[in-house]
Amino acid sequence: MTNSIHDMGGTHGFGPIEPEPNEPLFHAPWEGRVRALQRATGYARLWTLDGFRAAQEDLPPLTYLASSYYERWFRGLERLAVAHGLVGEDELAAGRSLRPGLRLNRKLTLEDVKTGGFPSFERPAPGPARFKEAERVRTKNINPPTHTRLPRYARGKLGTVEAVRGCHVFPDTAAVGAGESPQWLYTVVFAGRELWGEEADPAVKVSIEAFEPYLEPA
Repeated sequence: MTNSIHDMGGTHGFGPIEPEPNEPLFHAPWEGRVRALQRATGYARLWTLDGFRAAQEDLPPLTYLASSYYERWFRGLERLAVAHGLVGEDELAAGRSLRPGLRLNRKLTLEDVKTGGFPSFERPAPGPARFKEAERVRTKNINPPTHTRLPRYARGKLGTVEAVRGCHVFPDTAAVGAGESPQWLYTVVFAGRELWGEEADPAVKVSIEAFEPYLEPA
């Protein structure tokens, strides 16, 4: 989540969320093909899952807002495929291949299909966890120019560690090709009024998954 249009939590002006009763997984056949394409290209390991997310976050704001969920997936995959030399802009414009494709020294396996090409993100801990359950913490007020999993509405806020979730690949570095940099992951719970102000429902609580570099002692 960079400071881009996609980070909409707590933002006004987009209207109510209206759940669709009995919503299908796909609204059209092409959406299923996009999901299959994401899984098939993921096994090449040319980009990380967080890199895939970042490719969507970097879409121009008007394009992002005008696109449906799977349209964003598709546009993000286009950007990644071009950036990694799998396809050319001219081929996208032509709607067909204009030259032989790259040969990747990998074989798509059933396990790749099950995981979407991305294996488990849990990693051995480089050291002990800094925080423990029930400890009060404050999220850092960061404004990174690249991908992060700390939403704007939860920055600089006081919360409580609800659970310690182990050590995992750090999205902020994985998204930009800067390595896995494994970090401890926590579930942190916030009072609604801490996030939204005194007019918020006092019964509301919000939990987020927060990596250790996002947190500091309260």
